[in-house]
Amino acid sequence: MTQAAAGITEKRITVGEGTAAREIAIIHRAARKKKPGPAFVWLGGYRSDMSGTKAVELDRLADELGLAAIRFDYSGHGLSGGLFRDGTISRWLEEALAVLDDIKPKRVVLVGSSMGGWIALRLVQELRKRKKAPGVDGIVLVAPAPDFTAELIEPNLTDAERQSLSEKGYFEEHSEYSPEPNIYTRDLMEDGARNRVMTGIIETGCSVHILQGMKDPDVPYSHALKLVEFLPADDVVLTLIRDGDHRLSRPQDIEKLKAAVSASINA
Repeated sequence: MTQAAAGITEKRITVGEGTAAREIAIIHRAARKKKPGPAFVWLGGYRSDMSGTKAVELDRLADELGLAAIRFDYSGHGLSGGLFRDGTISRWLEEALAVLDDIKPKRVVLVGSSMGGWIALRLVQELRKRKKAPGVDGIVLVAPAPDFTAELIEPNLTDAERQSLSEKGYFEEHSEYSPEPNIYTRDLMEDGARNRVMTGIIETGCSVHILQGMKDPDVPYSHALKLVEFLPADDVVLTLIRDGDHRLSRPQDIEKLKAAVSASINA
Protein backbone atom coordinates (compact mmCIF):
# COMPACT_ATOMS: atom_id res chain seq x y z
CA MET A 1 0.00 0.00 0.00
CA THR A 2 1.43 3.36 -0.97
CA GLN A 3 1.54 6.23 1.47
CA ALA A 4 -0.96 8.11 -0.68
CA ALA A 5 -3.30 5.12 -0.66
CA ALA A 6 -2.95 4.96 3.12
CA GLY A 7 -4.05 8.58 3.39
CA ILE A 8 -0.60 9.80 4.40
CA THR A 9 0.80 13.08 3.13
CA GLU A 10 4.41 14.12 3.60
CA LYS A 11 5.00 17.83 3.13
CA ARG A 12 7.15 20.79 4.15
CA ILE A 13 6.11 24.25 5.19
CA THR A 14 8.20 27.37 5.68
CA VAL A 15 8.05 29.01 9.08
CA GLY A 16 9.53 32.44 9.75
CA GLU A 17 10.87 35.04 7.37
CA GLY A 18 14.25 36.19 6.15
CA THR A 19 17.17 34.67 8.03
CA ALA A 20 14.72 33.09 10.49
CA ALA A 21 12.97 31.09 7.74
CA ARG A 22 13.21 27.30 8.04
CA GLU A 23 11.47 24.33 6.43
CA ILE A 24 9.46 22.10 8.72
CA ALA A 25 8.82 18.48 7.70
CA ILE A 26 5.33 17.11 8.41
CA ILE A 27 3.70 13.69 8.10
CA HIS A 28 -0.10 13.93 8.13
CA ARG A 29 -2.36 10.90 8.26
CA ALA A 30 -5.87 11.91 7.21
CA ALA A 31 -8.88 10.53 9.06
CA ARG A 32 -11.02 8.02 7.25
CA LYS A 33 -14.01 9.64 5.56
CA LYS A 34 -16.81 10.65 7.89
CA LYS A 35 -14.89 9.31 10.89
CA PRO A 36 -15.54 11.72 13.80
CA GLY A 37 -12.87 12.37 16.36
CA PRO A 38 -9.79 14.47 17.10
CA ALA A 39 -6.44 14.43 15.34
CA PHE A 40 -3.52 13.12 17.39
CA VAL A 41 -0.67 15.64 17.43
CA TRP A 42 2.80 14.37 18.32
CA LEU A 43 5.15 16.81 20.05
CA GLY A 44 8.59 15.29 20.39
CA GLY A 45 11.35 15.82 22.90
CA TYR A 46 14.70 17.56 22.83
CA ARG A 47 16.78 16.08 19.98
CA SER A 48 14.15 13.46 19.15
CA ASP A 49 12.24 13.19 15.89
CA MET A 50 8.97 11.95 14.45
CA SER A 51 10.41 8.55 13.49
CA GLY A 52 10.78 7.46 17.11
CA THR A 53 8.91 4.50 18.57
CA LYS A 54 6.25 6.46 20.46
CA ALA A 55 5.52 8.77 17.52
CA VAL A 56 5.15 5.85 15.11
CA GLU A 57 2.96 3.91 17.55
CA LEU A 58 0.72 6.96 17.99
CA ASP A 59 0.32 7.13 14.21
CA ARG A 60 -0.48 3.42 14.14
CA LEU A 61 -3.15 3.91 16.82
CA ALA A 62 -4.71 6.68 14.75
CA ASP A 63 -4.79 4.34 11.77
CA GLU A 64 -6.49 1.62 13.83
CA LEU A 65 -9.13 4.08 15.04
CA GLY A 66 -9.58 5.77 11.66
CA LEU A 67 -8.48 9.12 13.10
CA ALA A 68 -6.03 11.73 11.85
CA ALA A 69 -2.46 11.99 13.12
CA ILE A 70 0.01 14.82 12.75
CA ARG A 71 3.75 14.41 13.24
CA PHE A 72 6.48 16.93 12.51
CA ASP A 73 10.12 17.63 13.29
CA TYR A 74 11.14 20.84 15.03
CA SER A 75 13.76 22.91 13.22
CA GLY A 76 17.19 21.42 13.73
CA HIS A 77 15.63 18.00 14.28
CA GLY A 78 15.07 15.03 11.98
CA LEU A 79 14.03 15.97 8.46
CA SER A 80 13.40 19.66 9.13
CA GLY A 81 15.72 22.49 8.20
CA GLY A 82 17.37 25.04 10.43
CA LEU A 83 20.20 24.75 12.91
CA PHE A 84 19.68 22.93 16.18
CA ARG A 85 21.68 25.59 18.03
CA ASP A 86 19.16 28.23 16.96
CA GLY A 87 16.40 26.32 18.70
CA THR A 88 14.41 27.80 21.59
CA ILE A 89 11.06 26.98 23.19
CA SER A 90 9.51 30.02 21.47
CA ARG A 91 10.91 28.98 18.08
CA TRP A 92 9.67 25.38 18.37
CA LEU A 93 6.31 26.57 19.72
CA GLU A 94 5.96 28.85 16.69
CA GLU A 95 6.54 25.82 14.47
CA ALA A 96 3.92 23.75 16.29
CA LEU A 97 1.37 26.52 15.82
CA ALA A 98 2.31 26.84 12.15
CA VAL A 99 1.78 23.12 11.60
CA LEU A 100 -1.72 23.31 13.10
CA ASP A 101 -2.46 26.43 11.04
CA ASP A 102 -1.46 24.53 7.92
CA ILE A 103 -3.35 21.27 8.60
CA LYS A 104 -6.35 22.99 10.24
CA PRO A 105 -7.71 20.15 12.40
CA LYS A 106 -10.98 20.97 14.16
CA ARG A 107 -10.13 19.04 17.31
CA VAL A 108 -6.89 17.60 18.64
CA VAL A 109 -5.35 15.46 21.35
CA LEU A 110 -1.88 16.78 22.13
CA VAL A 111 0.70 14.12 22.97
CA GLY A 112 3.96 15.58 24.28
CA SER A 113 7.08 13.66 25.25
CA SER A 114 9.72 15.16 27.57
CA MET A 115 10.32 18.70 26.23
CA GLY A 116 7.29 18.10 24.03
CA GLY A 117 5.25 18.17 27.23
CA TRP A 118 6.39 21.75 27.75
CA ILE A 119 5.55 22.61 24.15
CA ALA A 120 2.11 20.99 24.59
CA LEU A 121 1.30 23.10 27.66
CA ARG A 122 2.47 26.30 25.98
CA LEU A 123 0.59 25.34 22.82
CA VAL A 124 -2.73 24.97 24.62
CA GLN A 125 -2.14 28.33 26.31
CA GLU A 126 -1.64 29.99 22.93
CA LEU A 127 -4.60 28.21 21.33
CA ARG A 128 -6.90 29.37 24.14
CA LYS A 129 -6.05 32.98 23.23
CA ARG A 130 -7.34 32.54 19.67
CA LYS A 131 -10.91 32.95 18.50
CA LYS A 132 -10.44 30.38 15.75
CA ALA A 133 -8.38 27.43 16.92
CA PRO A 134 -8.76 23.67 17.12
CA GLY A 135 -10.49 22.43 20.25
CA VAL A 136 -8.20 20.46 22.57
CA ASP A 137 -9.98 17.28 23.67
CA GLY A 138 -7.13 16.03 25.82
CA ILE A 139 -3.43 16.19 26.62
CA VAL A 140 -1.19 13.19 27.23
CA LEU A 141 2.27 13.92 28.62
CA VAL A 142 5.07 11.33 28.65
CA ALA A 143 7.89 12.06 31.12
CA PRO A 144 7.02 15.76 30.77
CA ALA A 145 9.80 18.30 31.24
CA PRO A 146 8.11 21.73 31.40
CA ASP A 147 10.44 24.50 32.55
CA PHE A 148 13.37 22.07 32.38
CA THR A 149 15.87 24.84 31.73
CA ALA A 150 15.09 26.58 35.02
CA GLU A 151 13.92 23.59 37.08
CA LEU A 152 16.26 20.80 36.02
CA ILE A 153 19.32 22.30 34.34
CA GLU A 154 20.19 25.61 36.00
CA PRO A 155 20.22 24.31 39.60
CA ASN A 156 22.70 21.60 38.62
CA LEU A 157 25.11 23.60 36.45
CA THR A 158 28.78 23.17 37.28
CA ASP A 159 31.11 26.14 37.48
CA ALA A 160 32.65 25.05 34.18
CA GLU A 161 29.26 24.92 32.49
CA ARG A 162 28.31 28.35 33.81
CA GLN A 163 31.59 29.71 32.53
CA SER A 164 31.03 28.10 29.12
CA LEU A 165 27.54 29.63 28.92
CA SER A 166 28.96 33.03 29.77
CA GLU A 167 31.98 32.91 27.49
CA LYS A 168 30.88 30.69 24.57
CA GLY A 169 27.10 31.10 24.75
CA TYR A 170 26.54 27.37 25.21
CA PHE A 171 27.71 24.29 27.07
CA GLU A 172 27.83 20.62 26.16
CA GLU A 173 26.65 17.63 28.16
CA HIS A 174 27.09 13.91 27.60
CA SER A 175 24.02 12.23 26.12
CA GLU A 176 22.90 8.74 27.08
CA TYR A 177 20.94 8.48 23.83
CA SER A 178 23.38 9.71 21.20
CA PRO A 179 27.14 9.74 20.53
CA GLU A 180 26.80 13.48 20.03
CA PRO A 181 26.62 15.61 23.20
CA ASN A 182 23.57 17.61 24.20
CA ILE A 183 24.04 21.32 23.56
CA TYR A 184 22.32 23.93 25.68
CA THR A 185 22.62 27.53 24.54
CA ARG A 186 22.27 30.81 26.40
CA ASP A 187 19.38 31.69 24.08
CA LEU A 188 17.57 28.47 25.03
CA MET A 189 18.05 29.13 28.73
CA GLU A 190 16.95 32.77 28.55
CA ASP A 191 13.99 31.98 26.31
CA GLY A 192 13.02 29.11 28.60
CA ALA A 193 12.66 31.59 31.45
CA ARG A 194 10.20 33.59 29.36
CA ASN A 195 8.12 30.48 28.61
CA ARG A 196 7.81 29.02 32.09
CA VAL A 197 4.45 27.44 32.87
CA MET A 198 4.98 26.16 36.41
CA THR A 199 4.54 29.59 37.94
CA GLY A 200 0.77 29.56 38.46
CA ILE A 201 -2.38 27.69 37.56
CA ILE A 202 -2.18 26.10 34.10
CA GLU A 203 -5.62 26.15 32.51
CA THR A 204 -5.93 23.57 29.75
CA GLY A 205 -9.72 23.15 29.66
CA CYS A 206 -9.35 19.43 29.05
CA SER A 207 -8.28 16.16 30.64
CA VAL A 208 -4.56 15.63 31.25
CA HIS A 209 -2.91 12.23 31.62
CA ILE A 210 0.74 12.08 32.70
CA LEU A 211 2.88 8.95 32.29
CA GLN A 212 6.07 9.07 34.33
CA GLY A 213 8.78 6.52 35.02
CA MET A 214 10.07 6.35 38.58
CA LYS A 215 13.53 5.33 37.35
CA ASP A 216 13.80 8.24 34.92
CA PRO A 217 17.39 9.56 35.18
CA ASP A 218 16.61 12.74 33.23
CA VAL A 219 13.28 13.96 34.62
CA PRO A 220 12.70 12.82 38.21
CA TYR A 221 9.16 11.75 39.03
CA SER A 222 9.07 14.50 41.65
CA HIS A 223 8.89 16.91 38.70
CA ALA A 224 5.65 15.26 37.52
CA LEU A 225 4.25 15.45 41.04
CA LYS A 226 5.08 19.15 41.12
CA LEU A 227 3.45 19.71 37.73
CA VAL A 228 0.19 18.21 39.00
CA GLU A 229 0.03 20.97 41.63
CA PHE A 230 -0.30 23.54 38.83
CA LEU A 231 -3.21 21.71 37.18
CA PRO A 232 -5.90 21.97 39.88
CA ALA A 233 -8.80 22.88 37.61
CA ASP A 234 -8.59 19.95 35.22
CA ASP A 235 -9.21 16.21 35.28
CA VAL A 236 -5.63 15.00 35.84
CA VAL A 237 -4.44 11.40 35.98
CA LEU A 238 -0.83 10.65 36.93
CA THR A 239 0.43 7.16 36.20
CA LEU A 240 3.74 6.37 37.89
CA ILE A 241 5.57 3.45 36.32
CA ARG A 242 7.79 1.95 39.00
CA ASP A 243 10.45 0.50 36.67
CA GLY A 244 9.98 3.04 33.86
CA ASP A 245 12.88 5.02 32.41
CA HIS A 246 12.79 8.32 30.51
CA ARG A 247 11.96 6.93 27.09
CA LEU A 248 8.99 4.78 28.16
CA SER A 249 9.18 2.97 24.82
CA ARG A 250 8.89 -0.65 26.00
CA PRO A 251 5.84 -2.60 24.78
CA GLN A 252 4.17 -2.29 28.17
CA ASP A 253 4.82 1.47 28.19
CA ILE A 254 3.40 1.85 24.68
CA GLU A 255 0.23 0.07 25.79
CA LYS A 256 -0.18 2.59 28.61
CA LEU A 257 0.36 5.43 26.14
CA LYS A 258 -2.25 4.05 23.76
CA ALA A 259 -4.73 3.58 26.60
CA ALA A 260 -4.23 7.16 27.81
CA VAL A 261 -4.64 8.61 24.31
CA SER A 262 -7.71 6.48 23.61
CA ALA A 263 -9.28 7.59 26.91
CA SER A 264 -8.72 11.23 25.90
CA ILE A 265 -11.02 10.80 22.90
CA ASN A 266 -14.05 10.28 25.08
CA ALA A 267 -12.98 12.20 28.19
